[in-house]
Amino acid sequence: MASDEAETLAGVGEFAVIDRLVAGRRQPETVQLGPGDDAAIVSAADARVVVSTDMLVEGNHFRLDWSSPHEIGRKAIAQNAADIEAMGATTTAFVVAFGAPGDTRTQLAVELADGMWHEAGLLGAGIVGGDLVSAPQWVISVTALGDLAGRPAVRLDGASVGDTVAVVGDLGWSAAGYALLRNGIEGFEALRRRHLVPEPPYGQGGVAAEAGATAMTDISDGLVADLGHIAKASGVGIDLSSDALGSYRDALSAAAAATAMDPWVWVLAGGEDHALVATFPGEPPTGWATIGSVLGGAPRVLLDGEQWHGDTGWESF
Repeated sequence: MASDEAETLAGVGEFAVIDRLVAGRRQPETVQLGPGDDAAIVSAADARVVVSTDMLVEGNHFRLDWSSPHEIGRKAIAQNAADIEAMGATTTAFVVAFGAPGDTRTQLAVELADGMWHEAGLLGAGIVGGDLVSAPQWVISVTALGDLAGRPAVRLDGASVGDTVAVVGDLGWSAAGYALLRNGIEGFEALRRRHLVPEPPYGQGGVAAEAGATAMTDISDGLVADLGHIAKASGVGIDLSSDALGSYRDALSAAAAATAMDPWVWVLAGGEDHALVATFPGEPPTGWATIGSVLGGAPRVLLDGEQWHGDTGWESF
């Protein structure tokens, strides 16, 4: 819904802004009661609900001089949906809380919501409620709900010695895009955009679950870091193959040269692509690429049998 360019959140008021953000939105059949009451009601045919929450803080997770509100909205939804995918589930609904200064133009909040609804629509999910508050800078908190459709959840602790390690999605693109943006390097539009709007491989979490995945996670902090969570939870080692990962490195070589970076750092330690990595007792399903194997011994992540001594990935503190 259009709004006056000069209107601010404080000027319009909390409830009038919320009315604008939810007006005209269409909910999926799984939503029995959407925004407007004290709480929403979402059907859970499986009798279990997969739940994940994540936050984005301006200046830490996004920059308003790099990203449009629409892009930020898409990113907020995508990174939460990836966590649901990583459990082998399908995302059904989102709850969103948004904090911003009172002088924020109302139209920017509308554009943020438009981006969220665009991304949720790619999943057939709805945004069923949330909150709007005053804050010193933009803060977005998203809770995602998912449905396992009768399948067991694919957890971090199921990998076994002899399993195959496989990935679906791109590796290192977001980190490359960030380096390009930070250094003001033009070109490489696909990489720059991927940092602003991730593209999780929607639907592949369920594919992996159906194929018997024993452990799975999305790559949010970096390949080595996130596989380290699987290794620790499962009590196994993981050995990655540089030959199998070579095509991911090669795809980033030109951007790495332009930024004087090592592309291996992006592939192994770059996060926020939200690709999925999983372990399988045999060959992975179609579309997944084998990149390593599960070993016995102490929990660790190796590259060609050796310790990786570069960056391992993102940490919040």
